[in-house]
Amino acid sequence: MSQLQPYVDCKVSVVMTDGRLIVGTLRGLDQTTNIIVQGCQERIFSEDEPVEVVGLGLYMIRGDNIAVIGLVDEKADAALDLDSLRGEPLSPLKA
Repeated sequence: MSQLQPYVDCKVSVVMTDGRLIVGTLRGLDQTTNIIVQGCQERIFSEDEPVEVVGLGLYMIRGDNIAVIGLVDEKADAALDLDSLRGEPLSPLKA
């Protein structure tokens, strides 16, 4: 079984190969690491502007578009002041 199975019903952060960051609750996955994330949002970083948060709702992500998946510490995430954070956007992965 997948090593991601314990993450089901937990809040996760997904870095995609195109550099996007998606945060939401992992609801399911299959043998090729395609995942379903519920209540998700994309966090868009900029060096000059606050973090832009775009609600996506229920989202399916193909396994070959995933670079990294990690658990989110919900207390630490809730304490983040996204209006004061700045950061350079991630670059897409290169093959």
